[in-house]
Amino acid sequence: MMLLRALWLALAFWGAVHPMYYFSQYLMANNWDIGLMIDAWYVNDSTTGLTWDLTIAAITLTLWILAEVAVRRNWLALLAIPATFLIGVSCGLPLYLFFRSRPI
Repeated sequence: MMLLRALWLALAFWGAVHPMYYFSQYLMANNWDIGLMIDAWYVNDSTTGLTWDLTIAAITLTLWILAEVAVRRNWLALLAIPATFLIGVSCGLPLYLFFRSRPI
């Protein structure tokens, strides 16, 4: 089980660092204009679909976290919610699985 927990944590780290590299590259090239980046999320039907896909996944993950925290009382797992919305589902989901897989 410890190997799986280490894998969840490694995926959470990768899910934080790898996307942030691309976000920061885009923002540096565009004078740190967040609005321009958000506009790029809706530049065509493909990116709009992906944006909505990730938004729905983030909301679903948040509801799942809240429902399970209410039962399991694993309050530390709530940290996965800001990770999901400030970094992305690629960080928030494995981070939550890391917190959820701890022995109780």
